[in-house]
Amino acid sequence: MRNGKVLSPLDTAIASFVAHQRTFGRSYIYAEYALRALGQFAADRAADLSASLFEQWSKAQRKLSPTTLYGRQLLARKMCLHRRRSEPGCFVPDPSDFARPRPHAAPVIVTRAQIAAVLRAADQLAPSRHNPLRAATMRIAIVLLYTAGLRRGELVRLQLGDVDAENGALHIRESKFHKSRWIPLSSDARRELREYLRKRMRKPFGLRPTAPLLCNASRAYGHVGWHAFCGPGLAQGLLSLFDGAGVHDTQGRRPRVQDMRHSFAVEALVRWYRRGGDVQTHLPKLALYMGHVSIVSTAYYLHFIPEVAAFASKRFGRHFSHLVKPGAS
Repeated sequence: MRNGKVLSPLDTAIASFVAHQRTFGRSYIYAEYALRALGQFAADRAADLSASLFEQWSKAQRKLSPTTLYGRQLLARKMCLHRRRSEPGCFVPDPSDFARPRPHAAPVIVTRAQIAAVLRAADQLAPSRHNPLRAATMRIAIVLLYTAGLRRGELVRLQLGDVDAENGALHIRESKFHKSRWIPLSSDARRELREYLRKRMRKPFGLRPTAPLLCNASRAYGHVGWHAFCGPGLAQGLLSLFDGAGVHDTQGRRPRVQDMRHSFAVEALVRWYRRGGDVQTHLPKLALYMGHVSIVSTAYYLHFIPEVAAFASKRFGRHFSHLVKPGAS
């Protein structure tokens, strides 16, 4: 019901579509919010979704970026296609009239030397009113993002009970598509994690298994409490460190937080080439480690940077150079 009234056919279709998508393990929280806003837009005009109303709704969101607007329009179309299964005559938007999304910006691949500079910058951070462990917290955040390829949300949701410090492993609970996984850490990352826990596991910080691994202080009614970092807050801190360490690519672009995940995947690829490993055999392992359903998703993070190209060219030459005739064009 909407405000005590019976749900409209559009509201019912939205609820059915969201429930259907969640059967596949998708959270669909943002999608549900966007679709319910569309339903409210139609309810305010006492109308069902039509070509005219869809155009009005699209124009009302002109402040959004073209990419975001395109995503919402595409979401509405998917909902309408789902609705058409039970209502053959319902309106379905024509994608040719949608906003034109901007291409995704290429990631900035962060090198080992740049990460070392960022870690040095993190070590210089002074304690803050909200985080006495500011330097240690930002340092372990960088280490886990770069060496374990965690998503930002996975990192901020980590709890003390998710950490197996003895074996050097992290339990990533119900991440994307509600998938959980255990991931082993490298020897260097294990050492960094144990050093961080040595500082973290003491009062006044929260020590319960459900307490966040990365925590900030909050004050309510005169009492100090400890809560997890919010994603944007952590991102802002990391971006400030990138600036402070002068980390950017040849075009002057600063890395985004998600670029650390891209960098992790590319570094894994380079490492396999250096060791002479079978890259194709290792890709399913990388997909499993990163929490992907298949290597198709993992391929999005594998970029043909010059170092990878050089390794691939050398390997090709070793195996097939005898097939190339001198002077052949």
